[in-house]
Amino acid sequence: MFNSLIGLISATEEESRIILQNLKKIMAEDLRLPAYEGRIGNNNVVHIISGIGKTNASHAATLLTEKFLPRLIINFGIGGAYPSSGLRIGDIAVADKEVYGDEGLWLKDGFHTTDVLGIPFFKKGRKKYFNEFPLDKDIEKKAMKAIPPHLLPKAFGIKGGWRNYQIKIKSGTFVTVSTSTGTNKRAKELEKRFSAICENMEGASVAHVCAMHGVPMLEIRGISNIVENRDKSKWDIKSAAENCQKVILEILKSNHL
Repeated sequence: MFNSLIGLISATEEESRIILQNLKKIMAEDLRLPAYEGRIGNNNVVHIISGIGKTNASHAATLLTEKFLPRLIINFGIGGAYPSSGLRIGDIAVADKEVYGDEGLWLKDGFHTTDVLGIPFFKKGRKKYFNEFPLDKDIEKKAMKAIPPHLLPKAFGIKGGWRNYQIKIKSGTFVTVSTSTGTNKRAKELEKRFSAICENMEGASVAHVCAMHGVPMLEIRGISNIVENRDKSKWDIKSAAENCQKVILEILKSNHL
């Protein structure tokens, strides 16, 4: 095990293949999840593939924090962009806040977040965490600055041909859901309720565990689809995953974190 390392979490191997080329598998039965270690730039790294969803991601984050004592956890992978975010397929989204999108209370007038219940998910000093988990702003800014312009080309191959535009990187609120959104109506509801740019299935649970352990978290996702009426023929998971991993590698090699 490494001291003062950076922990990485992705949900699937498909979201991790480029990163894994730099690492070696950890042969430890007690981990119960695929885990890899190595060095990227000047950073010692342990990467766990969690599986999809909140419970799997929470499990991976807990393993990382308790067994490897990371100074930072980076959660990365693909995500869907909400319609008004200005993001397109292949773009990069960076979280400044993670939000549980499903947890709460349903009343006659609709959905309410958990603060209506008055019982926080987690309390640290006077700070109460309900649905929202703010992420470290300094780390977010350092990560944004570490991405060189040449990494975001003006044209790149994507499903359906070539797109001639500068790949965009944007920070904002992420929403973590148990039920992935597959309708325009639901997408607009979540986007408006949380002023969000990106949807995923793991991030808030990783942010939750990180807050409990006092470990800062960075979350970066490549946009694989627009959150709308579900049509997977429009998605490009491969390009989203590759773009995201290239960004992660550049950030780690820059030694800005």
